Amino acid sequence: MFDNQKSIIVVSGLPRSGTSMMMKMLVEGGLEAVTDNLRTADEDNPKGYYELEKVKQLDKDNSWVSECQGKVIKVISMLLKPLPKDYHYKIIFMRRKMEEILASQRQMLIRRGQPTDTIADDKMAAMFNKHLQDIENFIASQPNMACLYISYNDTLETPAANIERVNEFFNGQLNSQAMLAVVDHALHRQRR
Repeated sequence: MFDNQKSIIVVSGLPRSGTSMMMKMLVEGGLEAVTDNLRTADEDNPKGYYELEKVKQLDKDNSWVSECQGKVIKVISMLLKPLPKDYHYKIIFMRRKMEEILASQRQMLIRRGQPTDTIADDKMAAMFNKHLQDIENFIASQPNMACLYISYNDTLETPAANIERVNEFFNGQLNSQAMLAVVDHALHRQRR
């Protein structure tokens, strides 16, 4: 069991998988987020993104990660491998129905005026599923990583049970009631 104060707490998953919701839940539960607030709330994430721009360059520079001990940071699944090996990580990995992820991404691209037809959904789903298998195998092989997989869809359906699982992962040190208040069914817009 990794110590919450010494571990780096990571929220990860595919884009549009509920990572921002989980970040907000952990912050409301009592953890400090590492974020620069450069990406502000918008129509795609009305409650904020909880991101740090430096994360996008993890594969080039990960020297700053030591400053995140005892705090929570959002790291997209594609950037988990460059995390430095000399720290312990407690990872909450968000899962969501693939068709909802793809629909949510499509809506975001439409709002931004970007093309939505560059890769067919079935090809994108296959690429994402292959990546997920690879990253789950990677996490399982790392002795310095403890991971809890949480379903975005299940969290919306049975929030208290899933929040309890998250709280147990953090040795019961989070405020479950405050976390529960974060769950907002109105933001589950790409239902399938």
